[in-house]
Amino acid sequence: MRIKRKKWMRKDSAAAWIFLIPSGVGFALFYLIPFAMGLFYSFVDNTVDSRFVGLDNYRELLASDSFRKAASNTFYFSAVSVPLNLALSLGLAMLLNTDMHLRKWLRTASVLPLVVPVASIVLIWQILFDWNGSINAWLSGFAVEPVDWMKSEAARNVIIVVYLWKNIGYNIILFLAGLQQIPKDYYDTAQTEGAGSLRQFVSITLVYLTPTMFFVVILSIMNSFKVFRETYLIAGDYPHDSIYMMQHYMNNTFTSLDIQKLTAAATLMAGCILLIVMGLFTLDRRYRKFME
Repeated sequence: MRIKRKKWMRKDSAAAWIFLIPSGVGFALFYLIPFAMGLFYSFVDNTVDSRFVGLDNYRELLASDSFRKAASNTFYFSAVSVPLNLALSLGLAMLLNTDMHLRKWLRTASVLPLVVPVASIVLIWQILFDWNGSINAWLSGFAVEPVDWMKSEAARNVIIVVYLWKNIGYNIILFLAGLQQIPKDYYDTAQTEGAGSLRQFVSITLVYLTPTMFFVVILSIMNSFKVFRETYLIAGDYPHDSIYMMQHYMNNTFTSLDIQKLTAAATLMAGCILLIVMGLFTLDRRYRKFME
């Protein structure tokens, strides 16, 4: 019996490797090897002679005012947009989880931004937030001074709104799936024992949504670092200083063929994302142990 089991496990393991090898080759070819090459280029003076210069590229990068501005703007954007995305998507998911009118239509509408190409919708955002656009026209109707949205500090708020519009729908779907897995008997029992809505939310909803919330936070952070596409399409290569992101800096260094600074910036960005994700995993493990 043991011999047959070992033979079956060997066959199953061989089949698993057959299916994994193409994916592994593709991952190595398009992700792992390019990242390793970029890491190597960040420690040399150029891509031709490849003379090792240690941390000189990183020192020059950290001394650059444009890099520090891009890094601080990216951090600010993530620190503001991710909690907003989390709170709004959870609140809307809880609302759509009730027996409200037009619930199915609203659920469908929440995922529409996911299937609409950003490039095709950018023109609408430009019309809305232009100096002579719809938003300023509405504000003038209330005797409010028009705002130069894309050429002032308000540009930061515009990008946050676009980010929320684009990413909130997917998070709503994830939270809805998590909410529907919570047994209703728990809420009935808590209500019978006199627990209020806030108590039920903290003790039941948040506790059972912890795995989903952990995944949503990581996904939202990753998406906040990819907001360059929307910003670039709306504001161009050199937007207002408040929305000059890390991707703008790397895009500009790429066009100037400054490969060393580009790879150094990409390495630092990947390292920061890795530290954030590792910190979230640590918090998640500690929370699970605390709940046990």
